[in-house]
Amino acid sequence: MTQRAVVVIGAGAAGIAAGRRLQEAGIEPLVLEARNRLGGRGWTIDLAGSPFDLGCGWLHSAEENPWREIAIAQGRRIDRSVAPWERPAVTVGFPAERQTALGAAMGAFYERLETLAEAPGPDRSAEAALVPDGPMNPLIDAIHTYISGARLAAISLRDLDAYHDTHTNWRVADGYGTTIAAHAQGLDVRLGCPVTRIDHSGRRLRLETPAGVVEAERVIVTLPSTVIAEEPDLFHPALPMKVEAAAGLPLGVADKLFIALEDAQEFEPDTRAFGRTDRVETATYHLRPFGRPLIEAYFGGDFARALEAEGEAGFFAVARDELGDVFGSAFARRIRPLAASAWARDPHARGSYSFARPGQAAGRAVLAAPVDGRIFFAGEACSTHDFSTAHGAYRTGIAAADAAVEAARAAV
Repeated sequence: MTQRAVVVIGAGAAGIAAGRRLQEAGIEPLVLEARNRLGGRGWTIDLAGSPFDLGCGWLHSAEENPWREIAIAQGRRIDRSVAPWERPAVTVGFPAERQTALGAAMGAFYERLETLAEAPGPDRSAEAALVPDGPMNPLIDAIHTYISGARLAAISLRDLDAYHDTHTNWRVADGYGTTIAAHAQGLDVRLGCPVTRIDHSGRRLRLETPAGVVEAERVIVTLPSTVIAEEPDLFHPALPMKVEAAAGLPLGVADKLFIALEDAQEFEPDTRAFGRTDRVETATYHLRPFGRPLIEAYFGGDFARALEAEGEAGFFAVARDELGDVFGSAFARRIRPLAASAWARDPHARGSYSFARPGQAAGRAVLAAPVDGRIFFAGEACSTHDFSTAHGAYRTGIAAADAAVEAARAAV
């Protein structure tokens, strides 16, 4: 039987941050990770000799994002190019005047969102911030399936308004997932070791795993909210308040498909195209990311969830048809699929990142609250302002580690 002072469950951004923080405080934690790799929902893969992120890929709020400093300390290059969504999209099928109308409609949406969020009364869905019957409403809704992984009708208006964003978006040329995984260097990590039960009925915590029981004085749980919500027997005795809070913070779905592109020089690097602008069920396309001969396609919400059942072929069929409609039927001969994510079908994630259901925004603080000074929680769903991001996960990991250290010192 293994015994440790502190065990961290999960080796994603939050768990790795917590583990490093504990080390700095003089505590050598054991990190238990269900996957056979580090990084969690940060996952960089190699495509045609270049790194690409199947998970988080953008350093949002980059000038204050702690992963930027970590990446620089690791010797990685930060790409400060303007993000594709901050540039004009290609005008084929989406004329400049309609793009201007979209920008105005998005601005009006966020102004209404802020006004409604500050108004007294109960929370509502973010759909309430749309102008009734606005011609850009379907596209605004589609864009939010990429941002939140769900349609506006499912998302808390106040939670969406609470998201903090400096609107500076950079990338790590070697991959965000690579940066996160590398930050685990020096930690004692057991891969392929899921925790199936956390028994806190006795003086010491007993963590059940396929490799045996691990005992600990304290534990930091960084599991996704969906896992906590859908595994009510994870804790013994049960923690119904945690399960209820997690259920109100489900993980939406945002998936990527990478596509090889012949004669890519036709397009400027890091430009964008929309598949359809008149419906929610559509993808958006990042052309030549980093100037490479590829297309990075984004799918979100229930549309992405349904396509996951068809695998890479399902995503590519949509992309082929939509890109053919935009650039002509001959375009299909210039593209082929390379790789696709499927976060909803990943048993250790069950989604991409969290959103709050209407009326459930306060659940983030409930989920983050410690239990009995022994069980601590971290992860992007625990963040009240940086949710859905790797830097939000990082900050909650640091906070949980600090709280665990303080509890340990108080107990001496």
